[in-house]
Amino acid sequence: MTESQLRRRIGSAALVVGVGVLLSRILGLVREQVAAAILGGTANGDVYQAAFTIADWINYLLAGGFMSITFIPIYTRFLANNDAKGGATAFIAIARPVAIAMTALIGVGWLAAPAVLDVVYPGFGPDELTQAVRLTRIVLPAQLFFIIGSLLMAVQYANGEFVIPTLAPIVYNLGIIIGGLAFNLVSDTPDPAGFAWGVLGGAVVGNFLIQAWGAHRVGLRIQWSTPWAHPVLRQYVVLAVPLMVGQSIVVLDEQFLKSFGSLVSEGAVVQLIVARRSMFVPVGVIAQAAGVAAYPFLSRLFEEGRLAEMASTVTKALRYVLVLSLAAGALLAALSVPVIRVLFQRGLFDAGDTLASANALFFYALAVPVWGALQIITRGFYARREMWVPVAVGTAAAVLAFPLYWSLRSAYGIKGVALASTLGLTAYTIGLAVIWYQRTGTGELKLVGDTVMRALPMVTLGGGAAWLVSRLIGNLGDGFWPSLIQVLGGTAAFALTALLAGAGLNQIARPDRQAAEAGDSSLSASDQLGG
Repeated sequence: MTESQLRRRIGSAALVVGVGVLLSRILGLVREQVAAAILGGTANGDVYQAAFTIADWINYLLAGGFMSITFIPIYTRFLANNDAKGGATAFIAIARPVAIAMTALIGVGWLAAPAVLDVVYPGFGPDELTQAVRLTRIVLPAQLFFIIGSLLMAVQYANGEFVIPTLAPIVYNLGIIIGGLAFNLVSDTPDPAGFAWGVLGGAVVGNFLIQAWGAHRVGLRIQWSTPWAHPVLRQYVVLAVPLMVGQSIVVLDEQFLKSFGSLVSEGAVVQLIVARRSMFVPVGVIAQAAGVAAYPFLSRLFEEGRLAEMASTVTKALRYVLVLSLAAGALLAALSVPVIRVLFQRGLFDAGDTLASANALFFYALAVPVWGALQIITRGFYARREMWVPVAVGTAAAVLAFPLYWSLRSAYGIKGVALASTLGLTAYTIGLAVIWYQRTGTGELKLVGDTVMRALPMVTLGGGAAWLVSRLIGNLGDGFWPSLIQVLGGTAAFALTALLAGAGLNQIARPDRQAAEAGDSSLSASDQLGG
C-alpha cells in the first residue's frame, strides 16, 4: 500500500467513524438532556452519576477501555501473515479468561458497593447512599458485555471494517434514553433506575450482540478447542498490565470530577458532567474519529517495519486534528452559555445550572486541542507496543494534578475543578509529545509547532468575533430560540472571521513561503496547514 493509498484509506475510515461518533454524541447529548430534564441538578442526578463509579473502576482495572487498543496489535500480526485461524485462536484465548475475571470482579463490586461509595462520596446522606448502591448493582453486569464487545470491535477494525462498530455507542445511548423515558412514564416519578436499566440493555444489544454479528461477517470463527495456556495470552498480559496497574490522569479525570465536584455543592457533579460531555462532542467527531481510523493502519505499519512512514502518518494526523480542535475549542469557549442553554436548560435543569455548567465549559473548552492531540500521540505509542510510556507519564501527571484539583476547587469551586482538569491534561500531553518526538525525530515536531502557530491567530480572532456577535444577539432574550440564534450567529461569525484572518495571514506570509518553497518544494500547501 502506497502512502497516498494509506492516507485515503485512513481518511475514508475517519469519515465513517466521524459520522458515527457525531450521531452517538448527538444521542449522548439527548441522553443528558433527558436525564437533566428528569433528574435536574439535584441529589437524584448526583446519585445516578455515582452509580457508574465502581463499574468504571472495574473496567479500568481490566483495561476494558483499552481492550481494542491492546488486542489490535496482536490480531494484526496474524492478519499480516494471512493467518485468519490464528487470529480467531488469539481471540478466544484472550476472551475466555477476561470474561471470567470480569465476572468475578462484578461479584466483588456488587458486595463492596455500600462501603466503597460511602468513602468515595462523603457528601451523600443515607438515602442517597442506599439509592446509589441499588443503581450500581444494576449497571455492573454491563461491564462484561462492554469488554467482550471491545474485542469483537477490534477484530472488525483490524480487518478495515468500521461501520458496525460505530453502531455500539449509538444503540447504547438509545437504550439509556428509552429506559429513562419509559420508566419515568410508567412510574411518574423522577427515579434514575430507568436510566440504569437502559445502560444494561444498551450494552447487551449494542456492544455485544450486534458486534458478535459484525465480527462473524469479517470471518471470525470461534475456536473453542483453543488451549487455556495459549502463548498469545502472555502477549496480551504484557501489553495490558501497564494499562491495568497505571492510574493515568486520563483514567482518573472523570473520577476527580465526581469526587471534587461532590465537595463543591449539591448538583455540581451533574453540572460538571454536562460541561465535560459537551466538550467531548468535538473531541469525538474530530480527534477520536481520526485516532480510531488511523490506529489499525499504524499497527500494520509497525508490524511491517515501516517506522518512518508510521511516524510521518502520526504527525500528519496530529496536525490535522490540532487545527480543527483549536477551532472547535475557541468556538465552544466563546459560546459556552448559549450552547448549554440550548442543549440542557429545561425541566429541573434551570438557569442557575446553565450558568454553572457554562462556567465550567469555558475552561473545559480550552482542553479540546489537548484531548485531540492525546488521541493521536497515545495511539502512536500503543501501535509500537509501548504501553508503559503513556501510562507512566499519565500516572505522574495524576499525582501532580491531585493537589491542583484540591486547591483550585477550594479557591474557585466548579470553575476550579474544570481548570485543574485542563492544566493536568496539558502537562501530560506536552510530556508525551516531547518523548514521542525525541524517539521519532524533532524535525516532525517543528511541523506541528508551525501548524499550531499558523492556526492560533485565526481561531483567536474567530472566537472573539463569535463571542461579540453572541453578546449582541443575547439582547433578544435568554430562551431556547434566542440562544439557538446566538449559537448559529456566533458560529457564522467565527467561520467568516477565521477565513478572512487566514487569507490575510496567507498574504503576509507569502514572500516567506515562496522562499521556503524554493528550498523545499516537497512540502505542499495542505501540508503546511496540517493536511
